Amino acid sequence: MTDVTLSSKNPTAVKAEALVVATAQTSDGVAVVSDQLPTDLLTQIESLAPHLGVTGARDEVRKIPAGPQLAAEVLVLTGLGERAQDGTFTAETLRRAAGAATRELAGLASAAIALPASDDDEITAVTEGALLGAYTFTRYRGAAGRSGAGKGAAGKDAAKSKDGGKAPVASIEVLTPLHKNAKAKVAAERAQVLADAVHAARDLVNTAPNELYPATFADAAKAAVKDVKHVKVTVLDDKQLAAGGYGGLTAVGQGSSRGPRLVKVAYTPAKPDAKVALVGKGITFDTGGISIKPAAGMEAMKSDMAGAAAVLSAVVAAARLALPVAVTGYLCLAENMPGGNAQRPADVITIYGGQTVEVLNTDAEGRLVMADGLVSAVEDGHDVVLDIATLTGAQMVALGNRTSAVMGTDEVRDEVKAAADASGELFWPMPLPEELKSNIKSKVADVANSGPRWGGMLNAGLFLQTFVGDHPWAHLDIAGPAFNEGGGHDYTPTGGTGVGVRTLLAFLEGRAAR
Repeated sequence: MTDVTLSSKNPTAVKAEALVVATAQTSDGVAVVSDQLPTDLLTQIESLAPHLGVTGARDEVRKIPAGPQLAAEVLVLTGLGERAQDGTFTAETLRRAAGAATRELAGLASAAIALPASDDDEITAVTEGALLGAYTFTRYRGAAGRSGAGKGAAGKDAAKSKDGGKAPVASIEVLTPLHKNAKAKVAAERAQVLADAVHAARDLVNTAPNELYPATFADAAKAAVKDVKHVKVTVLDDKQLAAGGYGGLTAVGQGSSRGPRLVKVAYTPAKPDAKVALVGKGITFDTGGISIKPAAGMEAMKSDMAGAAAVLSAVVAAARLALPVAVTGYLCLAENMPGGNAQRPADVITIYGGQTVEVLNTDAEGRLVMADGLVSAVEDGHDVVLDIATLTGAQMVALGNRTSAVMGTDEVRDEVKAAADASGELFWPMPLPEELKSNIKSKVADVANSGPRWGGMLNAGLFLQTFVGDHPWAHLDIAGPAFNEGGGHDYTPTGGTGVGVRTLLAFLEGRAAR
């Protein structure tokens, strides 16, 4: 786990392995964004920038020798891009620049960050970004990296992995004149909780599916809350689910030798101001079932439980921050396999609560397990229900692999979008057109689980809406952003990204502030 502290040290005197400062693009070249480094050093860096390949562009990180004027060993230049029209940089720009730098500093013991941090928003952004970027997953990199499910690469032993895996930078100092300010300290403490939550979600997503399946995911949920106050975990196994009428989870999980689970993670403070349900899709591996997926790229389907991972992490973070909001996470866990007992296209199943579904495509399984969770959440009487899922490939067609979708009750959808904007995550509001409901009409059951290709993301949203009725609700589709199959960027690593955790936590904080 990376430690973060606030400090008022002068950047020139910080004895860290790396000193991180910002660069920006200007009309005539590159500017180093610092008012504390020596003028002659700034001039030297800016004049050499073209020869060093430094442009100041966003997501650009360059390392150069620190030189005799600095106590640090290496100077790290991280790009901010161009200033806004008012001459400032947005919080998300600072967050990404800090994260891009620390992501490149894996294996180091210490780093000091001298990015703009002269007010609460800047301190929050820099601290969050630095911690979010300080992540690596080395669990499977030799004996030294095998730290156990949910622990990831935060331990220093991971740096000793025999095939080269490096632990994230161990300690970070954020340099700010407000280091003793009470709000700044609270912001730094929250950033630590938030980053731990995001990293925990990433660890779960990155864990191999032969080790993370419904039963072990339930065990991981119990372990995650072991030392957290006011949190209770309840697990329904496959026999209890079948007996209780949870037809979606039962049907999806019946093709696997490893049965489904519904895990409720309930945080209940003494006097809650609100009651929120978070429902997460937890398909620990998705082959598509009988409607099997193509082999190419199927390995990424270990990430089909990213929604449940985000829900678990958000509940734990809310409890650690002692938010005055009761939050219950519903982890809808199953493995979708094409076994001899697997559900078939044309099967009709009964969801918890009594509605029937004609299964036209067994690869549209996430919405089936989510239906059970949504009905259960509404039944439990929460003020509002959010669900989050890697639900549709159509989400990526519409919005790409970095922007998630949100749809639902207008007021709740807009509240989620505001929470995403505040947290720095990219979400875009989508409609649920009445005229598309005919797409999921079944000839033999109450509703079909699949419809035409066109509007596929909206069809899935309308299907979920069937199981919440008029209850305040929003659906978050994170199919693309949940798993980064390319290279790392800003504070985002390759593999599990932990997307959604920050938005869910910001939503809960917003409810607490009402």
